Amino acid sequence: MHFHDCFVRGCDGSVLITSTASNIAEKDSIPNLSLEGFDVIDEIKTEVESKCAGKVSCADILALAARDAVSFQFQKPMWEVLTGRRDGKVSLASEVLANIPSPFFNFSSLLKSFQSKGLTVHDLVVLSGAHTIGDGHCNLFSNRLYNFTGKGDQDPSLDPTYAALLKTKCQSLSDTTTTVGMDPGSSTNFDASYFVNLKNKKGLFQSDAALLTDRISNKIVGELQKSTDFFKEFAQSMKRMGAIGVLTGNSGEIRKKCGVINS
Repeated sequence: MHFHDCFVRGCDGSVLITSTASNIAEKDSIPNLSLEGFDVIDEIKTEVESKCAGKVSCADILALAARDAVSFQFQKPMWEVLTGRRDGKVSLASEVLANIPSPFFNFSSLLKSFQSKGLTVHDLVVLSGAHTIGDGHCNLFSNRLYNFTGKGDQDPSLDPTYAALLKTKCQSLSDTTTTVGMDPGSSTNFDASYFVNLKNKKGLFQSDAALLTDRISNKIVGELQKSTDFFKEFAQSMKRMGAIGVLTGNSGEIRKKCGVINS
């Protein structure tokens, strides 16, 4: 959710805003329909407001919650989060598709997307490692199983045994509801196994497999096979991502409720 926030208008909490009769907000755009946990952010905001009203932005809460969601299994904060972001007053569904990288992207499209936000090829590979936790919807990768080039074929860059397993879960191109762990065998653990699986041709999305198609990014995938190395790099890349387009000073506002712009 933090990533989907930062890539559209910067890390300004705009992804949290609820649509109104006159405005379709970011959260109702197609790439954001699979986001979950808005209720958790609202609960945190309520708690924080009761202790110090009007001080902590929803954008900061989201950045901190992203860190804590990863850190929980280790029972210690895995990186420092700089605070002081302010909340944006604009949230448009129409801006999302052009800014959130697609799971169907090839390497050059992915790199262009990350570079447009001031991030590097290194950040791209490291942050893709977030796919070590969570699930992916069948319709975002089933073309790799059933119709890769439009001829009813399978993506040759996908491990055939893994592809066969995925076919037992996603049984047609039209399945839009079934989800599959993005990091086979480890999708509830934050670790480096995403990169190990990726090297073994078990990246779920085309955008995962794409990281092996470029010499430099393929080399970085090889350097992130150990959790200790990955954690160190992930912390740095998350800090850089968390600084994209932040609002400070008199820009934006401190929202009273994360889903609603202050009137």
